[in-house]
Amino acid sequence: MNDWDYETLAVQTSIPRGLGESIGFPIHAVAAFQFDTLEEAQSEFQLNTGLSYARLQNPTVEALEDRVTALEGGAATVALASGQAASFTAILSVCRAGDHIVASSSLFGGSTGMLNNILPLMGIRATLVENHPGAIRAAMQDNTRLIWAEMIANPSGDIADIGALAQIAHERGALLAIDNTCGGAGYLCRPLSFGADIVTNSLTKWAGGHGSVMGGSVTVGTGHDLSRIPGFTDGGENSVLKLRGAQALAWKQRWLGVQQLGMVVSPHSAFLLAQGFETLALRLSRECDNALALAQWLQTHPGVGGVSYAGLPDHPHYHLAQKYLRHGSGAVVTFEVDDPSAFLSRLKVLRIAPNLGDVRTLVVHPWTTTHGRIPEAARLAAGVTAKTIRMSVGVEALADLKADIEQAL
Repeated sequence: MNDWDYETLAVQTSIPRGLGESIGFPIHAVAAFQFDTLEEAQSEFQLNTGLSYARLQNPTVEALEDRVTALEGGAATVALASGQAASFTAILSVCRAGDHIVASSSLFGGSTGMLNNILPLMGIRATLVENHPGAIRAAMQDNTRLIWAEMIANPSGDIADIGALAQIAHERGALLAIDNTCGGAGYLCRPLSFGADIVTNSLTKWAGGHGSVMGGSVTVGTGHDLSRIPGFTDGGENSVLKLRGAQALAWKQRWLGVQQLGMVVSPHSAFLLAQGFETLALRLSRECDNALALAQWLQTHPGVGGVSYAGLPDHPHYHLAQKYLRHGSGAVVTFEVDDPSAFLSRLKVLRIAPNLGDVRTLVVHPWTTTHGRIPEAARLAAGVTAKTIRMSVGVEALADLKADIEQAL
C-alpha cells in the first residue's frame, strides 16, 4: 500500500474488503464502548489498545487518522478538533516550562498569537525570525527544543527549506515541526520525507474543502531523535522514552491532546474530513492551476501591486517551491490594491471569508482580520501590509475569476 500514489491512498485507505463490507466507513456516534468484565475494562484503561471511551478512541476518528498517516507518509497520527488544537498539541508534546522555540515570522496570525501570548503563560518562550535558515540558526539557544515553520506560509507564500531547517534542529538536539496546511496534507509536499519530525495540518482547509467542517491533525514519522529532549528523558528508567520507546512522541501527543485536554474531533466531522480527502487531489490540482494563472495575470495588471506567489519565477522562494512542492505551488495568492475596502465591496464571484482551501475562491484583508490582533511589526514580518488581499483560489472557471477581479478593480 505504501507504494500507491496519493490519489489512490486517498480513496482506498481505511476501507475494508470482504463480503458485506461497506464502500466507505460508518459514523460511530457513541460516547462509550462496552466491556463484559471488570478485568477487560481494567486492561483496556491500562493499555488503551482497543475501545473504551470516545474521547480516547473512536473507529471513525481512527479511520481518519489512518488516512492522514498514509497521505503524509508518517507512522502515526492523532486527529483533533481544529488546526489550532493540532499546533498546540504538537508544541506541548515537545516543550515544557523553561524551553524555547524558534519560529518563522511569516506565520498564520493564530500561530503567532499562540507563540507570543499563550505559551509564555506556560513558561515557554519563542523567538520569531525571518524564514531563512541563517536567521533560524542564529536564533537557536541551548534550551531550544523545537523549530516551527509553515510549509507554505499563510499568507506570504514563503516556502520552508525543510532540509536545511531539519539539519539545524537535529544538530542542536531539537525537533522540526512543519505546518503543512497549505501543502495540502501531503499532496503538494510530504515534509517528513525531507527530514521534518512532526507535521501538523488544519484539516478544516483542503481536507474539508467545502467550508463545512473543522479539524486538525498531528503526524509523526520514525526518524526523530528524542534523546536530547528533557521532557522525554527525565526520569531515568521511568522516562517516557524508556517506557514508550519508538512510540514515545506519538503516544505523548495522543495522551496530551485528546486524553488530557479533550480537544477531540467529533465522529461526524471525522467522516466529512476523511471523505474530503477523496477529492483533495482533484480540487487542489485545479486550484493550483487557477492560482498560477491568476498570479501571472495580476503581475501584469496596472491596478495591482505586490503580487506574492511562490510559483512565480521572481518570488524569492521560487527555487524552494520547485524543490519541495510536487504538484503545484499552492492555492493562496496575495496581492496589493490601493483601496481594499472598495475592492472587496464590489466583488460578485469572490467571497469575503476568513478561510482557506474552499472550493470557492475566498478573499480577506489580513491586516484587519487574520493578523489584526498582532503588533504592526509582526504583521509586516509576516508579509502583510494595509493593502494586502489574501486570496484562496477555488475551482471556478478562470475566466469568471478574472472578470470579477477586473470589474472590482
